[in-house]
Amino acid sequence: MATATASAATLKLKPIGDRVIAQRVGSAEKTKSGLYLPDAAQEKPQEGKVIAVGTGKMLKSGKVVPLSVKPGDRIIFGKYSGSEIKVDDKEYVFLSEDDILAIVTS
Repeated sequence: MATATASAATLKLKPIGDRVIAQRVGSAEKTKSGLYLPDAAQEKPQEGKVIAVGTGKMLKSGKVVPLSVKPGDRIIFGKYSGSEIKVDDKEYVFLSEDDILAIVTS
């Protein structure tokens, strides 16, 4: 998995609405037999770093509610959530704010 950092300014994509662009972070896990499993093969939620966020969620009333995450936040999301894309040899995940399970606090 790519662990290099990127900023919204260098990323050529900007999410719209309640969408978030994140980059997976983490390390490979070692099995009892000594094999290393990459994050994508593990049966647990994924951790990522928010790179860019959209403008917010549009309510039926027309009001825009800002997202609860911001660039730089570490988040937990479901293994099969979002859509994976590759930009400039770096992998990112497009997520809806509803796909985010938690914000990791220190």
